[in-house]
Amino acid sequence: MASSGPTPSPMSLHHVSPRLRRTLGQIPGDITLGGLFPIHARGPHGLPCGELKKEKGIHRMEAMLYALDQINSDHDLLPNITLGARILDTCSRDTYALEQSLTFVQALIQKDTSDIRCSNGEPPIIRKAERVVGVIGASASSVSIMVANILRLFEIPQVSYASTAPELSDNNRYDFFSRVVPPDSYQAQAMLDIVKALGWNYVSTLASEGNYGESGVEAFMQISREAGGVCIAQSVKIPREPTAGEFDKIIKRLMETSNARGVIIFANEDDIKRVLEASKRANLTGHFLFVGSDSWGAKSSPITELEDVAEGAVTILPKRASIDGFDQYFTSRSLENNRRNIWFAEFWEDDFRCKLTRPGIKMDPDKKKCTGEERIGRDSSYEQEGKVQFVIDAVYAVAHALHHMHRDLCPGSFGVCSSMDPVEGNSLLNYIRAVNFNGSAGTSVLFNENGDAPGRYDIFQFQMTNHSHPGYHVIGQWTNTLRLNLEEMQWSGGDKSVPDSICSFPCKPGERKKMVKGVPCCWHCELCDGYQYQLDEFTCETCSSDMRPTTNRTTCRPTPIIKLEWNSPWALVPASIAMLGILATSTVVITFIRFNDTPIVRASGRELSYVLLTGIFLIYLITFLMIAEPGVVVCAFRRLLLGLGMAITYSAMLTKTNRIYRIFEQGKRSVTPPKFISPTSQLAITFILISVQVLGVFVWFAIIPPHTIIDYDELRPPNPDLARGILKCDMSDLSIICCLSYSIVLMVTCTVYAVKSRGVPETFNEAKPIGFTMYTTCIIWLAFIPIFFGTAQSTEKMFIQTATLTVSMSLSAFVSLGMLYMPKVYVIIFHPEQNVQKRKRSFKVSTELCCHALGAEVEELSQQDESRHSLFTVHSVNLPTIY
Repeated sequence: MASSGPTPSPMSLHHVSPRLRRTLGQIPGDITLGGLFPIHARGPHGLPCGELKKEKGIHRMEAMLYALDQINSDHDLLPNITLGARILDTCSRDTYALEQSLTFVQALIQKDTSDIRCSNGEPPIIRKAERVVGVIGASASSVSIMVANILRLFEIPQVSYASTAPELSDNNRYDFFSRVVPPDSYQAQAMLDIVKALGWNYVSTLASEGNYGESGVEAFMQISREAGGVCIAQSVKIPREPTAGEFDKIIKRLMETSNARGVIIFANEDDIKRVLEASKRANLTGHFLFVGSDSWGAKSSPITELEDVAEGAVTILPKRASIDGFDQYFTSRSLENNRRNIWFAEFWEDDFRCKLTRPGIKMDPDKKKCTGEERIGRDSSYEQEGKVQFVIDAVYAVAHALHHMHRDLCPGSFGVCSSMDPVEGNSLLNYIRAVNFNGSAGTSVLFNENGDAPGRYDIFQFQMTNHSHPGYHVIGQWTNTLRLNLEEMQWSGGDKSVPDSICSFPCKPGERKKMVKGVPCCWHCELCDGYQYQLDEFTCETCSSDMRPTTNRTTCRPTPIIKLEWNSPWALVPASIAMLGILATSTVVITFIRFNDTPIVRASGRELSYVLLTGIFLIYLITFLMIAEPGVVVCAFRRLLLGLGMAITYSAMLTKTNRIYRIFEQGKRSVTPPKFISPTSQLAITFILISVQVLGVFVWFAIIPPHTIIDYDELRPPNPDLARGILKCDMSDLSIICCLSYSIVLMVTCTVYAVKSRGVPETFNEAKPIGFTMYTTCIIWLAFIPIFFGTAQSTEKMFIQTATLTVSMSLSAFVSLGMLYMPKVYVIIFHPEQNVQKRKRSFKVSTELCCHALGAEVEELSQQDESRHSLFTVHSVNLPTIY
């Protein structure tokens, strides 16, 4: 678009009035748009404006002019309608921008001129201020917020190209504000997604004081709270006017939570640079992992000479493209063809480091003179500013809205019709919010109900190592969802592995998290001990009784099942003893059968002897049943034979002892023989005693049928790796003792009778051996009880108790066998000459006396008395020894 109207020459710009220096003058058009750009920086020492901002100011402002030129030359967009502009310098200060923006609303303010008269009395002719229908800008969020409060009062739509504060998304407070850049809430979401993708859950935030920084951090914190999984270690604010040493204090504070290496930073360029400098002074190069907002983006100025500190920094920038048409336009600008830009001469001096001559002003000898022949990009460095695309899109958004409005309100008419004169701001806002077109970069330009553009970001990382071109490299994009190429990322020193920024490291398998109160990302790891396994990351559960935890304690595994094996020492020793006992018992039985009619065998009471030997044999046999693999049949025989062998043995022994005791006690008082002393009676008494044991076992069978169980509690030591389930019969320690209790009663009773019969003459064949047998047996079983119950806590309990029980029973059987029968076998085999019938001459007389004293008992004994072992003496009758 050609400039219109007279403009000052470049050489006389110094004399332009201050009022004119704040605007572009009047670029005429059928419809005028306002523009707000930070042409100058914030002024020092209370001055409103400071140094010129070439990129953020001049580039962006020229982008608007470029867009107007393109629109005005487009025959399809707003045909026969030209757009003009009035552009103001905000000087990067919100209060100053507010003052300047009053210019946009002058035409809407009704002025009372009724009291004003010219000198001739006529009313004055006041030129009507040009009406601005929409404003492009501002840049900083703080400036846009301040201006938006004024523009909304006069219903002037505003479209920003760079303001990203989430606060501006409030459609109730900023209902006339729209923007072609996404709000920081999207940016905050993208940054949160980056943090999560990197596996970080503990980060700090750093914000420059002001709407942009504080709103950005607040958005990040709010989204992270809602999403969960990321905790904020420190939230630090950088003051507007930081004092000396302020940034060193900030770094020191960030180090209070040194595990939070990730730092989310919403700050301006100057603050970013000073944070990096403070990190370097603290010798923390490479410690902090910065995730920078679009204020950092891909700019080189914040990291100049601090590249080693910034290495690995991940930054975000709204997705953008370089506009080639603008490059051609801007590099062709010169002092002659760009007089419409009253700040261009100042830019020229700054860009080419020269000085323009001005009438009446002496030239600085240290500055070279500008020739006007310099060319941008040839004689100075040039790189298109990042927001140029968005400035162009903002202008086009208003142009498309005006085009659609004209089509609807002025159908078929050329130029602005009466329905659009003036342009109604509320209606134009609705058209702006409804636009949807491909912007200068080929991406769609549209707004949501809050006037926000969709979030589209490029993700950069500043890399120094292993690159032919060190600098910012695109590593991903974010468009509602994150696409991040972790393989292309590298960190300080070229390390490819992502550094940690977590409060607590993940717990190892088998450990649960014990959370730190109030900090959901921090925890202590506690091992699931004993028989516990890790149910979930927060809970340890105890395995069921038949299970034990795996080595890593993440689940449970079946507990191995064991039984007493034949090759175990606990089985071999008792089995060997029992085998010897069976052989010995078999030898006695065979000998007795072989010499069944000899005097010694006959005199020993053959019937009870065979019963007693059967009991001894069963005692030895139970050892093999106790060792055998448990089953229903085995368990049944265990119940039956465990007490039966001893019951048979001690029933027979008790019957014998009782018989002897009764004979001699009766002999002391009377010559009448005691009852039930015949062999038949003795057998009957013995079987009655035995039947008590058998009856008890069968009652047990009826109440609780025999079955096997797997005992997981017996071998459950503190170390679960040693846990075992024991396959055994359903016989507890108590049931074993109960099973043996009847035999123990018989044993004790027999011992009592043996003690009472201690006065029997030594020549009596049975009393003394039975006595010694019972004494020894009692000693054995008294030793058995503490051993059996003292091993209850031992890991070898089952083996020890089984071995102890079987060995004790075998020893008691050996005692009975050895005391009662081995001497007889010895005489029968090795001294057969003594196994003969010997009669003295007094035998007949003695027999007659005995018959008078003991009746049938003496008669029976005299018939059986075939050896010296059958001799007896009755104290009351003073019988001679019978051989």
